[in-house]
Amino acid sequence: MVHIDINCDMGESYGRFELGDDAAIFPYITSCNVACGMHGGDPLTIDRTIRNALTHGVQIGAHPAFPDLMGFGRRTMHLPADELQALVKYQIAAVKGMTESVGGRLRYVKPHGALYNLAADDPDTSRVILQAMQEIDAELTLMGMAGSITEQVAREHGASFVAEAFADRRYTDTGRLVSRSQAGAVISDPAEAVQQVINIVTQAHVVSHNGVQVPVHAQTICIHGDNPAATAILQAIDAALVKHNVLKQAFAVQ
Repeated sequence: MVHIDINCDMGESYGRFELGDDAAIFPYITSCNVACGMHGGDPLTIDRTIRNALTHGVQIGAHPAFPDLMGFGRRTMHLPADELQALVKYQIAAVKGMTESVGGRLRYVKPHGALYNLAADDPDTSRVILQAMQEIDAELTLMGMAGSITEQVAREHGASFVAEAFADRRYTDTGRLVSRSQAGAVISDPAEAVQQVINIVTQAHVVSHNGVQVPVHAQTICIHGDNPAATAILQAIDAALVKHNVLKQAFAVQ
């Protein structure tokens, strides 16, 4: 039977600023990427998110980012390798420690936003992230864009990697994500998101914003928690997976 992991960026509210509807989303996902405080999330939000994940039986990952609260981690920063490594280690360690404090286990790391996109095309950034992870816990899995440099670096180093595709983002002809600065980069129509997910899961491709069929081999599908349509999209995906005889379950370590 075909199976797929469904992940979502969670715990991104910060202080008085509420982002996403985590309570509504949790029943529909199998993995959650917990914001670490640099682009969103604060200690109380992180703690609550971890506890909710455990209650719902959802796999927990750390979601480290550039230190960019004002830009929600979606602005590229060019940092020295040692500084970036320390920042990533700091964030992973925080979520790992908080997860273990309530009886859970951190399973994976997924970089956020601009850090994720930079790593997808830059081997040096991917190596820094991977080294930071492994110095914290060598058993952690790295989640990154399917077919990216990040995947290549992880495979070359014999690291556990899970390839990710997106339900609510449009793709370029080269298999990267269309910039959020372009109109229509984010998919908000549940029917469109469902079609993209079914194409990925059953046919291993996406259709780019130019109509080009692009190969994508993924083990997990992401929906962004800050997408106002996230819950509706997840509900529609749930129904579609059942219809197509696809089992939703947490990814297995590769």
